[in-house]
Amino acid sequence: MPRYRDLKRDLRDLLADDGWAARLRELDAVPARRLIGPLFSLLLDKSEAVRWRAVSAFGRTVARMADGQEPGEGLEAARVVLRQCLWRLNEESGGVGWGVPEALGETLFQHRRLATEFHRVLASYVREEQHGEGNSLDHVPLRRGVYWALGRLAQAHPDLLANEVSTLLAGLAEDDGACRGLAAWALGILGSKGGAGVGQAVAALAALESDATEIVLFHDGGLRHATAGALASEALQGLPGI
Repeated sequence: MPRYRDLKRDLRDLLADDGWAARLRELDAVPARRLIGPLFSLLLDKSEAVRWRAVSAFGRTVARMADGQEPGEGLEAARVVLRQCLWRLNEESGGVGWGVPEALGETLFQHRRLATEFHRVLASYVREEQHGEGNSLDHVPLRRGVYWALGRLAQAHPDLLANEVSTLLAGLAEDDGACRGLAAWALGILGSKGGAGVGQAVAALAALESDATEIVLFHDGGLRHATAGALASEALQGLPGI
């Protein structure tokens, strides 16, 4: 069994490979619990592409752990990993939690049961105090990660975001342009899947179409360069009846 350092090196080599997506199945030969530490570390890699690919591998790995039957696997083991994510987003952890919202969102995208348990706490990181659930993050890059994570969640489980339309609508008024664009992207996904209440966003999305803030969006396994305005326009086109 490779040591941590060797495992991290091998994992990074896989994620840096152009064929990384097809090669993710190679990770199934490694116990999921042994991959978590290296993947947390690779969320901080110097390469943006590797960081995002580590997000994909993280979600896939925790979902596999949740469904596993071997020692150190199962739903509770996966919950422990997600609680570690939440701890890393807590100021008391002493760290910043770079890449953690995205990894959390990808995991919820990959696993319905975990999504039902953790989707509200994910949304709480960009929600102001509301019924004791407001847990808004101060670091703007982390907030961007949450909006991306909510959009990713909407792709697989839009029903779970039925009560978060107001959260995403508020995101369109964020001071940060990337947050605005990612909130628009998430609303567009939710609206295209019939999300109730998304029609309220039409005016705000239209007002955002001229926003020239540049955004790097991880989508369909690759990095896409867009503007907040372009994402708002696409969101509008995806809304029913628009």
